[in-house]
Amino acid sequence: MTDTVQEASVSQAFEITPLSDLMAAEVTGLDLSQPFDTVTQAAVNRAFLEYQLLVFRNQSLTKDQQVGFTEQFGTLERHTARNRGVGTHPLVHIVSNLTAEGTPSGTVNSTQWHSDKSFRPAPSMATVLHAVTLPPDGGDTCFANMYAAYAGLADAEKTELEGVRVIHSWELSRENIGRVLSEEEKRDAPPMTHPLIRVHPETGRKGFFMGMHASHLEGMPRDKGRARIEALEAHATQPQFVYRHHWRDGDVLMWDNRCLLHHADPNFDAARHPRVLHRTCLRGTPTA
Repeated sequence: MTDTVQEASVSQAFEITPLSDLMAAEVTGLDLSQPFDTVTQAAVNRAFLEYQLLVFRNQSLTKDQQVGFTEQFGTLERHTARNRGVGTHPLVHIVSNLTAEGTPSGTVNSTQWHSDKSFRPAPSMATVLHAVTLPPDGGDTCFANMYAAYAGLADAEKTELEGVRVIHSWELSRENIGRVLSEEEKRDAPPMTHPLIRVHPETGRKGFFMGMHASHLEGMPRDKGRARIEALEAHATQPQFVYRHHWRDGDVLMWDNRCLLHHADPNFDAARHPRVLHRTCLRGTPTA
């Protein structure tokens, strides 16, 4: 079903079309390069909370325009030292498989399930990702719905997990992909503790809060706590909880890091084809 939203104060309408029964909706008819009026901003925010992932079609944004669009929904979050954007746009992270010389490297990053910046004291509220250059096919981004995954857990297990907290560590997540952080990076992103079952600050719904940055469970032997997280992640990323996004030229995605995990799928020839996207993130609030 497609909903048409007509804005009284401007001569434009936009449509919201669900992309799956689980989550995600397509938004057409909006130009993200132009600022929203208050009615449009509120309507888009309501859709964001309802669907968790919005797909804005047919966009072409400069870095400044992407920053402007993102800032309409909150405060921009700084990136880690290694992911900061270049030049005058440090808050626009270039997600790319290109080498310094501009040729495809054959490597795709962020292929493990995660929630952006979950290792921060106030983990990221939302991510905006703008497709700049896409491979001819593949290069999908997959999303797992932590509301649905939590709801799919047996009541006894939900009770068992109430109050359990998780250590989120940027250092450990980088070690898991074979990279050792510098001392500067460690100081920039020390480990943080968050609840495993997180209550969304705006919707009040419960969902898991974990992913590759989640190191271990607080108060439990590391190996045992790590194995428990891995088992829960295997449950939470089953096909019935996952939406796969097939990118189109001009797509801008905005998703809720507080209730979704995501990862890039390297299902394209990354040694031949470039894949370049621009990423901005919004700062969240401390977890309860």
